[in-house]
Amino acid sequence: MQNVMNMKVILAALAGAVTSFLSGWVIYGMLLKNYMDANTLEAARSVIRPDEEMIFWAIFAASFFWSLLMALIFTRWAGISTFKTGAIAGCWVSLLIALGAGFYSYSMLNLHTLSYVFVDGLVNAVQGLLVGGVIGWVLGVGNKA
Repeated sequence: MQNVMNMKVILAALAGAVTSFLSGWVIYGMLLKNYMDANTLEAARSVIRPDEEMIFWAIFAASFFWSLLMALIFTRWAGISTFKTGAIAGCWVSLLIALGAGFYSYSMLNLHTLSYVFVDGLVNAVQGLLVGGVIGWVLGVGNKA
């Protein structure tokens, strides 16, 4: 039974990673690209890779590890195994982590505007809702009601 659960966690993390990668591309790379660029300070522009130099496997790896963290939280401590409960938990976890990291960055680094911190938090909440929902759904597949 433990091996089945471990495989389910890995599959849920992979499904979450695909959801995160694709939703990040649409939201950050297309819908909010101009806004994010406009709210990135000049000092940060020299360290941000141009689109053609992005390392996509590393973006996917980051998406996988965040999704794995969420899948582990859901299975080991929260008992989450539905789309709805995963979406709610994913939204909260993502929002709070993004705002915490955003305010740390804002307080110590000259990277983004304060507006960027809030918008990034909201975008992470939306992504967390989607990713958490998918992870919760995958974790619940095959469970007896």
